[in-house]
Amino acid sequence: MTIERIIIKNYRTLRAVDLKLGAGTNIIVGNNETGKSTLLEAINLALKCQLARRPAAYELHPFLFNSDSVTEFVAAHRAGNLQPPPEILIELYFKDDKPLADLRGTINSEMIDQPGISLAIRLDENFKEEYREYVSRRELNSVPVEYYEIVWQSFAGQILTPRAVPVKSVLIDPSSISNASGASRYVMEIVRDYLTKTQAVDLALSYRQMRDEFLNDSRIAALNIDLASKTGVVSEKRLSVAMDVTSKASWEAGILPHLNDIPLTLVGKGEQSAIKIKLAMEAPDTCHVLLMEEPENHLSHTNLNRLIGAIISKSRGRQLIITTHSSFVLNKLGVENTLLFDGRTAIRLNDLPTSTEAYFKKLPGHDTLRMILAKRTILVEGPSDELVVQKAFFQTYGKMPLEAGVEVISVNSLAFKRFLDIARLLKIAVSVVTDNDSKTAAKNANYSEYASEENINICIGEDDAYPTLEPQLLKANGLAKLNKILGSAFSDNLQLLAHMRDNKADTALRIFDSETPFDIPSYIQHAIQ
Repeated sequence: MTIERIIIKNYRTLRAVDLKLGAGTNIIVGNNETGKSTLLEAINLALKCQLARRPAAYELHPFLFNSDSVTEFVAAHRAGNLQPPPEILIELYFKDDKPLADLRGTINSEMIDQPGISLAIRLDENFKEEYREYVSRRELNSVPVEYYEIVWQSFAGQILTPRAVPVKSVLIDPSSISNASGASRYVMEIVRDYLTKTQAVDLALSYRQMRDEFLNDSRIAALNIDLASKTGVVSEKRLSVAMDVTSKASWEAGILPHLNDIPLTLVGKGEQSAIKIKLAMEAPDTCHVLLMEEPENHLSHTNLNRLIGAIISKSRGRQLIITTHSSFVLNKLGVENTLLFDGRTAIRLNDLPTSTEAYFKKLPGHDTLRMILAKRTILVEGPSDELVVQKAFFQTYGKMPLEAGVEVISVNSLAFKRFLDIARLLKIAVSVVTDNDSKTAAKNANYSEYASEENINICIGEDDAYPTLEPQLLKANGLAKLNKILGSAFSDNLQLLAHMRDNKADTALRIFDSETPFDIPSYIQHAIQ
């Protein structure tokens, strides 16, 4: 049971979303404020009719509506151009499976005959007259949600309840729990989902028995006798103490999770995050859709590797929709499963060559996301090239590349094509800075398959007599200027060149730190323009 398509209108930052998902892993990446977290929240809302783990009807407020749509609505109202009040719509289109036959119908915005769920937050027809009177006699500042209703139904038009939704899901967001009590409550709610029905009943009965035994304690009985003696003094009714037996005092609120006998709230945040994720994925009841927010939070590289291994193992046979800002997570789960989300739709990296997919899975440390999310990227062969290109950019534009949204990434030259495969698919602006290795013609031929791509710029050092970065710098600047920049006093080019080759890192650092401008080799200048 998997979600094939999501349509969202006017929900928080998501004005209009139309997104297609794969049956297995879906890695949602994008810049900050594009709405990745909101997307997961919207999916969970449509599947459970819940917000913040509470019935959505109790969580209705004007800020659920897209701010732009509200602004336009308010402005039109003030201008006397009355418009229908904003509505929120979330639609989930499922794969056509037999267990979802009852959800099948055409009551959706696309009028497609397919199983699905629709959740709309809209004006309640029963309050239409009251709404008209309200907006006619006052100046609006927001959406009057008091007159709104939530309509949760299948594409067949059947009003839904949690039990009527056969697609089971879990939203795992360890990053949202910042305080101790919140972390404890969050984990206990996951524990509740993990328990079998028999275990849940046994635990509830044991907790009730413990509360009953509290009253039978002789010390409590003596205290209540003393309090009862104050009847008529503090109140006309008898005062006593007892454990809370209301619905809010369920075992989830009264029991604290422990690790090695230490309260969970006192262990590290990384351990807390990993437990929340792993426990949620271990729930015995069938879970078809896993929604996960940034699993890398608070985890070291080693522990993150273990967690990703567990996620891969436990998500088999389920649909995983996960957001991340980690290249390690992206590559480990499969770069081909990546969806570059811009707040409206997404481009999926499932058309990469098989060899490129395998490369990133085997070497997951590469900063793939840096390239995907940057305005423009310059790929270089090593740290020395990176420093020189950074300084050339600063010298040309008066600011560092990152300040301009440009990433300079050091990549082994054998991996250039792997990154270029992604750039070609996503139309990302990328320049490659590489040595000619005294084989300029062969190097150009090696990248000929990318020559027609407008977004890809291959910059190879010209002239086979100057095969690498150091000779190119010497050619562009000459002996005297480089001696001044490097603080050296070599008498001929060969001595200086030998020094630069033997001290690549130090040479690049001195160029980077020097206040004396250097002449930028033409192929590097071409890359930064």
